[in-house]
This record gives sequence, structure tokens and C-alpha cells, in this order.
Amino acid sequence: MGSASTGYSFFCLVFAMVLATASAGNFYQDFDITWGDHRAKIFNGGQLLSLSLDKVSGSGFQSKKEYLFGRIDMQLKLVAGNSAGTVTAYYLSSQGPTHDEIDFEFLGNLSGDPYILHTNVFTQGKGNREQQFYLWFDPTRNFHTYSIAWSAQHIIFLVDNVPIRLFKNAESMGVPFPKNQPMRIYSSLWNADDWATRGGLVKTDWSKAPFTAYYRNFRANTSISTSAFSDSPFQTQELDAYGRRRLRWVQKNFMIYNYCTDLKRFPQGVPTECKHSKV
Repeated sequence: MGSASTGYSFFCLVFAMVLATASAGNFYQDFDITWGDHRAKIFNGGQLLSLSLDKVSGSGFQSKKEYLFGRIDMQLKLVAGNSAGTVTAYYLSSQGPTHDEIDFEFLGNLSGDPYILHTNVFTQGKGNREQQFYLWFDPTRNFHTYSIAWSAQHIIFLVDNVPIRLFKNAESMGVPFPKNQPMRIYSSLWNADDWATRGGLVKTDWSKAPFTAYYRNFRANTSISTSAFSDSPFQTQELDAYGRRRLRWVQKNFMIYNYCTDLKRFPQGVPTECKHSKV
């Protein structure tokens, strides 16, 4: 086995060790349903949660705990069929005008057309760091794992343990990085047909309602203190050559928008951290 493969195997092994130390979540114990009344349901003894959207309202939940660094995993099965106009959001966020946020948003589409996975990172209340992807599978047929690995050095977005996005700490270049504000986990299913599908051209077909997304196998390992965590392999392990190749594979074949290459949007030059984003 080559050194690159060995290194990436170690990267995955560290994540596996982290997961092994984090007990599988129970939705009753770990989350509060925050809106939507009966449209949000927990069942199977707390092992499964569903969110639904109808013409009256969507629904959502949030974690009871706040987290600072670590890895968050959640398995989702997205709204099937004609999901145009709907957005399923799954993200970490603090509160206030200078909040930090790490986003997964799944933008629905017409039957047969692919979902768009929209990602963003907010620091000190400022976002506008969008990257969007198609997925290499149908996210409505089965559950898939969507993960955020967050350290003081970087944020890695992963899908089924494949890295799709790396956001590095660029504080040395004057770019704020989320490292001081603990965040809660939030998720919601809501109607956004004014923008979600083809820029709002395709509207929600309410004859297909209710729209339902499912969640299971939540895991979190953020229990290590910041000072101790900074010395752990998980905190310092970077993507090695194989991991970077996997990231480049996703970004070459499945990325459909990258703010760092949008020169029309940033005619004065792309944001500073884009110069620090090479993989």
C-alpha cells in the first residue's frame, strides 16, 4: 500500500476512533423540535426523526447542546419525487449579528433532476462563501451520511466520508475563522420556491405535499476541551495526498458553483481566503 493511501487510511481511522468514542444519538435526548407542531416527529424509540412541509408550514429541530470543534455526523434521506421549491437545511450556527455558521442545504428539484447540495461558511456574521455540488447518487433512495469535521485549523465537509469541501483557517491573512463561538445543530424543511429551484422559476407543487425528509444515526464527538483537542491527531491531521485527490475528484466532477472562481461577482478580486484554498 502506498504512503498516500496509508495516510488517508490513518485520516479515516482517526475519524473512526472519534466515532467509536461518541455514542449513537437519541433524538429525544439530543434535540428539541422547535417549530412545525405535528409536522416534526420522533419515533422508533428516538432513533428516527422526520420533518414535513405542507402549504401551511414547514418544521425544524435544534440540538439541546452547543458544540465547539469535533465531528458531527447525520444520516439523511431527502424528500423524494418532485421536491422543487423545497429546502432541507442542516447546519451548525451560533447566535447574534456576528454569528458563525457552517451550512449544508439541499435544494429540491423536479422529479428526475438532481438535488443541489449548497454549502456555506459564515464568520463574524459574514457569509457569501457558497460552493454547490451535484451528488454522485440519488439522495432520496437511501440514507447517506453528511458530516462536518471542525477544528481550529480547518472545516471539512464530507459526504459518506468523502471530503467535498475544505475551508482552511486563513486568520494569518486577516480572514476571521469560526473558533470561539459554540454552535448548536439546526435542521429545517421549508418552502423557498422564490429562489431554491432554477432561481425561483420552478415553484412548489403543493399537490405533492406533504414533503418529508428523514434523519437517523446522529453522532457527535465534541467532548474534548479546546486545549486538549488541539494536540489530538483528529485536530491536527490534514488531508493527505489521497484525501486531496478525493476532494479534487469531487470538485472536478460534481462542483457546479464556486464563489472563489466567480469573477463577475467579485470584479475587484476574489475574497482573500480563496488564495488559501488550493488542495
